[in-house]
Amino acid sequence: MQSVLVTDFDGTITEGDFYILAVERLLKPEDLAPWQEYRAGRITHFTALKTIFAKIRAPESVVLDILKDMRPDPRLPECAARLKAAGWHVAVASAGCGWYINRILGGLGVDFEVHANLGRYLEGGPLVMEAPVDSPFYSPQAGVDKAGIVRFYQERGARVAYAGDGYTDYEAASIVPAHLRYARANLAESLQDKGEAFRSFSVWSEIVDSLLQPPASG
Repeated sequence: MQSVLVTDFDGTITEGDFYILAVERLLKPEDLAPWQEYRAGRITHFTALKTIFAKIRAPESVVLDILKDMRPDPRLPECAARLKAAGWHVAVASAGCGWYINRILGGLGVDFEVHANLGRYLEGGPLVMEAPVDSPFYSPQAGVDKAGIVRFYQERGARVAYAGDGYTDYEAASIVPAHLRYARANLAESLQDKGEAFRSFSVWSEIVDSLLQPPASG
């Protein structure tokens, strides 16, 4: 049986979220208003991030510096190699933007399957994010249907684990077994509110250590 880890990116593989860092360094506090609109249910998650990213005006080099401070787990390359050696496939399922996700992973020599919103950075800004409407995992709400990716592998008989930290991770996390469900931050709160069990984590490598832990004897 194939084993698959479907994982969020911002705040899960990395410590920081790109949109938060971008607002802190390049925008004004009020530029986070679209996020509040999303949380109030007035706009979609995709629209909120797309609107925030569209306000960025800075040389690309300045924005690329933000990627360094997203702080991906320092053990990421090692853990990626361990998962591969153990027969685990990793699929990134992100409502963020592939423009920065692929740069971070590529810079660390990590080759994961990535499902994320499309993006390109124009000269001087902004970051233009586009929905992957041609993807079989397209979602009008978040751009990427994270639960759809989980179901895709489950329907093919795979053992699927899920890891995430945000509101858009809830549905995907809820359809994997509790012992393969890893959560922190907003996802953990959502699961707790609904009385659903999960395994907590602080950094992504803890998930890998848990998945690859030898079964207890006796």
